[in-house]
Amino acid sequence: MHDSYRRSFASQRSDEGDALGAMAADLWDDTPEAVEEEARYDLQHVSQGLDAVAEVERARDAGTPFAVAFIDIRMPPGIDGRETAKRIRALDPDIAIVIVTGFSDFSPLEISKVAGPADKIFYIAKPFEVAEIQQTAAALVARWANDRMLADARLQLSRQIEQLELQGAELAANESRAIHIATHDSLTDAPNRLAFVRALGERTKRPGLFAMAMIDLDRFKLVNDTLGHLAGDALLREICTMLHEAAPDGAMIARLGGDEFGILFDTPGENAAVMACDRLIAAITTTVVVFGHSVQGGASAGLIVSEGGEGRDPIDVVRRADLALNDAKRAGRGVVRLFDESMDEGIRFRRRIEGGLGEAIGRGELSLVYQPIVSRDTLEIEGFEALLRWNTADYGPISPATFIPIAEESNLIHQLGDWVLHAALEELKAWPGQYVSVNFSPRQFRRHNFVGYIMECVQRAGISPQRLQIEITETAIFDDAERAAETLYKLRQMGFRIALDDFGTGYSSLYNIRKFALDCLKIDRSFIDGMGRERESAAIVHSIIHLGRALGLGVIAEGVETAAQVQMLRVAGASHLQGYFFSRPVAAEIARTMAEQRFLGGEDEAVEALDGTNN
Repeated sequence: MHDSYRRSFASQRSDEGDALGAMAADLWDDTPEAVEEEARYDLQHVSQGLDAVAEVERARDAGTPFAVAFIDIRMPPGIDGRETAKRIRALDPDIAIVIVTGFSDFSPLEISKVAGPADKIFYIAKPFEVAEIQQTAAALVARWANDRMLADARLQLSRQIEQLELQGAELAANESRAIHIATHDSLTDAPNRLAFVRALGERTKRPGLFAMAMIDLDRFKLVNDTLGHLAGDALLREICTMLHEAAPDGAMIARLGGDEFGILFDTPGENAAVMACDRLIAAITTTVVVFGHSVQGGASAGLIVSEGGEGRDPIDVVRRADLALNDAKRAGRGVVRLFDESMDEGIRFRRRIEGGLGEAIGRGELSLVYQPIVSRDTLEIEGFEALLRWNTADYGPISPATFIPIAEESNLIHQLGDWVLHAALEELKAWPGQYVSVNFSPRQFRRHNFVGYIMECVQRAGISPQRLQIEITETAIFDDAERAAETLYKLRQMGFRIALDDFGTGYSSLYNIRKFALDCLKIDRSFIDGMGRERESAAIVHSIIHLGRALGLGVIAEGVETAAQVQMLRVAGASHLQGYFFSRPVAAEIARTMAEQRFLGGEDEAVEALDGTNN
């Protein structure tokens, strides 16, 4: 039998093999055929069941397990084939077992019960064909090898999945911590101004009356001056705890900065809101022991009650509460004041501004000025930012910071935006190759068919889309991230440049930024201004630049005013610079001359300025 197995698995014929083949032909009525040259097997022959079990155990321990075991049923003396198969299966669950017998001492079902599973146990009846042995061995060895490869792949995949899950959990935890840090006050762990304004913005969209109170501590500066800032910090933490305990159910308590707290809560009416604020003031008008010193607490509050569902500007709600707080402080300490229109002369001014904006275009009061954007390496002018100016006949020049928010709250922003875009594109025709950067408000960006409208404008002007840079803020894209991502993708596909303006002033998920089709980030001027004085501002600037470079985006630094800032930004790796150091916003005719020169004051002076920042 063993000779027959050897011949069945022989890889090449020999003279002795030929003789044995003739004998086997007479014995088995068959002529064995040599297996293909590549089908080579490492064979181990044993005569007894216990020896077979021992060999399987040895091979397993050595890390070279067998793929297939051919077992006879009767192997006296010792254990029979059924017991042998049972013990082998206990040692190696992956091995394929082939029962080769001419007897039927045990049924296949009996053997499968002890040596299964059924897909790993097979039967060959004696006398066997050599081809049966060859084909069975080839198929089972190949299957065994594939099973091992599949098991290894599954194990590797399982490990990778486990690793990814761990990394995902870590990233989620880190993002959760980052969000908490970005939206909470580090001293009291209460929500900060950013989180409060967001929550207020959401509340203005829902129907129903709500109240927003601004509370400012009385005599807090005296505590800091006499007992020190640590005592002041301890007092703020204690006051924050008192406010939470005395606030209406469901109220949001936030530290807005310094000794100011904001409270947002639903209310049935103005009287109930005033009473709730009175209770808050009474709760903190008490003696607080701070570091062994008795401190008399107290506060004043400004309150506004508003109807939700109208989508009012949350900043305007905060401003009105602040006006009411100022009135409370003027009236004395420990006072609650409810906002009314007489407190806000600014409201009447806003109405006058809104009325004047509607007629500004027809009167020819609007104009554009242009501020150059230069490259870091050569200081060559690569583009200009178009900035809107309004010079009224009645009030003189009015700052964009004043009239743009008013226009944004009304449909006037579309009228103004259309005028700016057409005027900028018309002026762009006179420039040799620079691009123009135009700001678009969140309301404009959400305009129906925004992409089609912009494309139509550049086509009518005969301008290539690559020469128009669309500047948008984080608010514009993160209010509706999915729609914004689609809009930006379409704009980029058409060739427009996309810049994310005032980057760093709001909270943006870094993961989400990757989804948007952007060309560059614009660092807000407040961070540039603080670079030389505050380590935090410098760190933020460096982080934004490194982030932009990692994402393959350009980085434009706005508000550059000093040679020191130029040097720091160039070293940090900002790709473009913009600010008073290079040029104030200039009229269209001056911008044309600058565009034709390409360098501020000419190429030689640009080189000298560049050398100056390197010294």
